[in-house]
Amino acid sequence: MSHGLIPSLALVAALATITAADEAPVRDVVLAIHGGTAGNKKERSPEREKAVRRDMLRALAAGYGELEKPGGKALDAVETAIRVLEDSPEFNAGKGAIFTHEGKNELDASIMDGKTGQAGAVAAVTVIKNPISAARAVMEKTKHVLLTGRGAEVFASQAGLEMVDPAYFWTQRRWKEIQKEWEKEAQERAGNDKKTSAKASPVLSGPWGTVGAVALDRDGNLAAGTSTGGISNKMRGRVGDSPIVGAGNYAENGACAVSGTGQGEYFIRFVAAYDIAALMKYKNLPVEAAAAHVILRKLKTAGGEGGVIALDSKGNFAAPYNTPGMFRGYTTGDGKMKVLLYAD
Repeated sequence: MSHGLIPSLALVAALATITAADEAPVRDVVLAIHGGTAGNKKERSPEREKAVRRDMLRALAAGYGELEKPGGKALDAVETAIRVLEDSPEFNAGKGAIFTHEGKNELDASIMDGKTGQAGAVAAVTVIKNPISAARAVMEKTKHVLLTGRGAEVFASQAGLEMVDPAYFWTQRRWKEIQKEWEKEAQERAGNDKKTSAKASPVLSGPWGTVGAVALDRDGNLAAGTSTGGISNKMRGRVGDSPIVGAGNYAENGACAVSGTGQGEYFIRFVAAYDIAALMKYKNLPVEAAAAHVILRKLKTAGGEGGVIALDSKGNFAAPYNTPGMFRGYTTGDGKMKVLLYAD
């Protein structure tokens, strides 16, 4: 039996050193965030890179501020950091969300408490300013885990959360993106009637701007959260991994907190976030090896693009990705912050 296990573990351990950016794991991290995977660096202007870095640093500072309060909680740090990213038009979450095939902004989010195993999520909401706060309200104020659509919106309103007109989420950049996709579909239909099925097919190529955060507080509690606008041009009713506990989000004290970004269908199929925790619990792999195994071996072999931020109970942090880049940042226990977009 051991002859089959040892080579497997050796291979997985080796993967820990082969992140897309060839990064070593970082120690003493208390808060980490991501702003989604990124396409070719040449396609992003220096101005936009500067804006992304600025808002990620703002998110890290806000989240760390929660951890520094007396009795600061990982849950508060995660929610606060993600709210900053949701309010920024630079990411595919909240204000900067992409458009569906029908020209709407539909938002998903989830949050999980590593201490209790409780979780909350919302999906396909259109008028909740900060879906991550709605997800936390579901966790703390209902007996459910996931609320969708109008039901989630009514609940959020009754819970006192800020509601907005759907126009709040409209941005010129995202509108131009969906128009280009509509034009491409029209050209395909005009050129070949057999391609009419493309009308309902989401475009899966390119970057995903999903945001997320993981945190570790002074009491040793972990938490994780993820928020997104989904994939551009998605068909009506599509829900990805971000609001699904175990797929795009997971936290468990003693193991790790994980938030993912990428092609949600793959994260759902492989239960990616939980799989990282399972590898740590049942094979005693370090967080960097477990995360690398899932992202760089399982997902990549299957054709799935994406990445994760993963933080264990000792403050060890890893962020493997199999795309050209992944916007990520972290704060160490002494308050030092760092943001990376590509291999940097």
